[in-house]
Amino acid sequence: MTKDAALPLLRQMLGPTAEFRDGQWEAVDRVANQGERLLVVQRTGWGKSVVYFLATKILRDQGAGPTLLISPLLSLMRNQILAAERLGIRAATIHSENLEAWPAVETALRENRCDVLLVSPERLGNVDFMQKLLPLIQGSIGLFVVDEAHCISDWGHDFRPDYRRIVRVMRYLPPRVPVLCTTATANDRVVRDVEAQIASLHTLRGPLVRHSLRLFNIRLDDQAERLAWLAHFVPQLPGSGIIYCLTIQDTRRVAQWLQRQGIEARAYNADMAGERRVEAEQLLLDNHVKALVATVALGMGFDKPDLGFVIHFQRPGSVVAYYQQVGRAGRAVDNAFGILLSGREDDEITDYFIRTAFPPLEVMQGALHILEKAGTLTLDDIGASLNHGRGAIEKALKLLEVDGAVQHEKRGWSRTPNPWTPEVERWHRVTQHRREELAQMQRYAAHAGCLMEFLSRALDDPAAVPCGKCMNCSSRTERRAPPRAL
Repeated sequence: MTKDAALPLLRQMLGPTAEFRDGQWEAVDRVANQGERLLVVQRTGWGKSVVYFLATKILRDQGAGPTLLISPLLSLMRNQILAAERLGIRAATIHSENLEAWPAVETALRENRCDVLLVSPERLGNVDFMQKLLPLIQGSIGLFVVDEAHCISDWGHDFRPDYRRIVRVMRYLPPRVPVLCTTATANDRVVRDVEAQIASLHTLRGPLVRHSLRLFNIRLDDQAERLAWLAHFVPQLPGSGIIYCLTIQDTRRVAQWLQRQGIEARAYNADMAGERRVEAEQLLLDNHVKALVATVALGMGFDKPDLGFVIHFQRPGSVVAYYQQVGRAGRAVDNAFGILLSGREDDEITDYFIRTAFPPLEVMQGALHILEKAGTLTLDDIGASLNHGRGAIEKALKLLEVDGAVQHEKRGWSRTPNPWTPEVERWHRVTQHRREELAQMQRYAAHAGCLMEFLSRALDDPAAVPCGKCMNCSSRTERRAPPRAL
């Protein structure tokens, strides 16, 4: 299909005046027409989902099989399914919260009535699911998509062990099947790592500067000061937005405070039931709340084009994570605000996340030893024999499962025959890298130059330039301006 022939499809999806953005048609063409393996690194809001849905439409019209799309978050899946429907694409998902829909989805796949199947990377660890999925991969899949592909890399800001499964699954793909990996948050090191893990992968990069965002950094040590700031300024900000917190408890605390001040706000975190998260997302999408106060559970890929602001109640652990989150705002409006509030507890919280990212080696070895002796055990059984917290044991089992050393079935956890060697050196390298990211984020919070340029350079964007509208750029312009312009 040519670009001119694809333009009506784009307008069917996005509206009658839509045009391809720089690089969009090139990406679609290289995947759908040329059958390449492509990594697309483009700014948040550029329209990466346009690429994989248009490529799917073109391939399906040519008789190809369905697209398998690996997507990291349920909120992202819901957004993607709505976008697909506008193009007439029949999309379905299988995840832990829609068990009742699985039989219908499996039937649609068998009868070739499903154009896109969205699954989480965690689903690739389910033995029953993989037994059903592998015939599809080896026989009829038309396109393989990995969204938020930076999660494949240890060096990505949001590395997930389950993403390692993706690389292994791709070994079963026939050589003719095109692959599309997308992300907005991959610096050169992450790109090289992803390219090394996925054979024959080509990279297409674009500029990362977000011209609609006006960035501010504000230091307020005490939470009481930040709460007072929110109560005063949030009602003055345009539209609706997201307020990010580092902890679940803080999402509740901040949301309740705003509600007491007469501001429509809702908490959003991973502890909430799935239907409550869906309800909260819809309230934000419909502008029925001023803000969702969220953890990173509302993060990658959540798409509300007219989001007017993103505020961080605490400083994230890395510049790259911050760029990804603040990029939720200002996708389809000319002016939006990205405001970083930082306080004295930020470093302590981030340090805890860094220290606990990898479980202690003795927990992993202890779990293996217990399973080797006792056979299949539940998490509680394992916990009763190990003098460690439940969270550390769960992380240990997750890493061991991804490494193939243990497996999880309905009855519990069991040891596999596969040998296991701890990657202690890698864990140390990643931990050190996280501390370097924290130091970079501290520098960003105190940066006197252009804030958007700082973020872009952190992502190795060769086109990084001053934005002209962040708090630092604006203050310099005002100092240089003649009196009549003030």
